[in-house]
Order: sequence, then structure tokens, then C-alpha cells
Amino acid sequence: MFENILENVAMQTPLVHNITNYVTVNDVANIVLACGGSPIMADDLTEVEEITSICSSLVLNIGTLNARTILSMIKAGKKANELGLPVILDPVGAGASKLRTNMTFKLLEEVKFSVIRGNISEIKTIYAGSGLTKGVDAAESIEDENINEIIQLTKDLSIGTGAVIATTGATDLVVHHEKAYIIKNGHPMMSKITGSGCMLSAVIGAYCGANPEQLIDSTAAAVCVMGLSGELAYQKTIATGGGTSSFRTHFIDYVSKLDSSLLKEGMKIESR
Repeated sequence: MFENILENVAMQTPLVHNITNYVTVNDVANIVLACGGSPIMADDLTEVEEITSICSSLVLNIGTLNARTILSMIKAGKKANELGLPVILDPVGAGASKLRTNMTFKLLEEVKFSVIRGNISEIKTIYAGSGLTKGVDAAESIEDENINEIIQLTKDLSIGTGAVIATTGATDLVVHHEKAYIIKNGHPMMSKITGSGCMLSAVIGAYCGANPEQLIDSTAAAVCVMGLSGELAYQKTIATGGGTSSFRTHFIDYVSKLDSSLLKEGMKIESR
């Protein structure tokens, strides 16, 4: 289903410009390498346009936002738009503070995004236009009882922004206009390591960078790869008597080893 997506990443080694947060930056770089891309981290205002110009995609993550990186994100985002490069927004903690919420909407005004990836609280904050988030974790989850409501909400948001909307948690939704994927790969231990969401946004950047004409399928493929790698890493961790640190290592290992045949066998995806 996603064979060509993975093949293009392997053949092109897309260079992904990340303006990201310092809590998870090392893991973000490692996961981009593991999935077949090449990471570059640059957030100084004087060089972001140059760096964006040589890259395949741009990922903006507001996890440790500050006055300096705000300007860099806008400048890099506009350059990526000018060049027609995919731009991914990770609105970490949108709704948790005025700075994060206001900056999310400022970015949405200034930059056209290809993909917006967040947890359900962050996505609802963008949809509602005001803060609903407590901290950086989701205050609610996607369940069978509310999934149709959330699919419709994200379809409306996708139409309004023009972006693919990836809402991630125990159940993941990837939506673009009237098309929706429901993905049920993953394991709860992914929430016990720092940065699984940040890493996913960066992998989406690599996949979309190599497949700019297939944004929704590239995003869905990245979500499946990360979720399935989490499942396999959990099994390996339990089999070897490891804990969360071992899980983190196995997780990155599986992202680097996963191929299209293993993905086809293990992904749990439904299209609506």
C-alpha cells in the first residue's frame, strides 16, 4: 500500500530542516536518520532561509518556543512556501499558554502548512481558536464513542487550512479534506519516553519531503511505521527484560529496519 512511499525515501534520502525543541532534538535527529532521511537542525535567524533552501522539507516544533525562534520559524516557513516545500507544524502544548496558542495561530496566518500533527487537545485548540490543553499531553483521547465527531472536526479543519491533519494518540487519524485514515498501531510504552510525538513529526517531514505529491499517504505511512515499530520494540523489550530506556533503543532500531513487506503485514489501517 505504501511501498512507493518508503522506496522514495530510501532512494532520495530527504534532507529535513528541523526547528525543534531542545528536549527531544537528539532523538529527532536519530529517528530521521533511522527512517532513511537526513536531519539538519538550524534555528538562527541569519541562516534559516539558506538551510531551508537546500532541504526537502521543513518541520516546525514549538515545544520550547522562545522569542528568537518565533522569528526564525516564520522566516523559514515563508521560504519553504516560496520554494514549494512541504512544511509540517507540531503545535506542542498549543492551548497550554498564551505564547504557544498565539504563536500557533500566528504561524497559521504567516505560513501555509502541508501537515499539522498534534494530539487531540492541540488539534481541538486550533479548531476552536482557543486553549483547551493542559500541559503538553492530551487531556482526552479518541474513542469509538467520539471518533466520528473527531473525523468530521478534522475534515473541517483540513478544508479550512488546506493541510493534512494528523491527530495522534492510542488511535491515530490522518485526514485530508474528505479522505480519512484510522490507524491503530502503537503501544502505550511510547508515551513513557520523551519525544515520540516530536519524532513522528520529523518522520512525516522525511516522508513528505521524498513524496511531496502524496502528502496524506506519506503522513499515514509515517504514522503506521512509527506505531508498528513501537509494537515490535515493546515485544523486544519484554523479551529481553528491559525498561523504558531499552524500549527507546529498540524503537529507533525497528524504524531503521522496517521495510514495506513488514509494514504491509503489521499495519492496522482503515480508510473512510
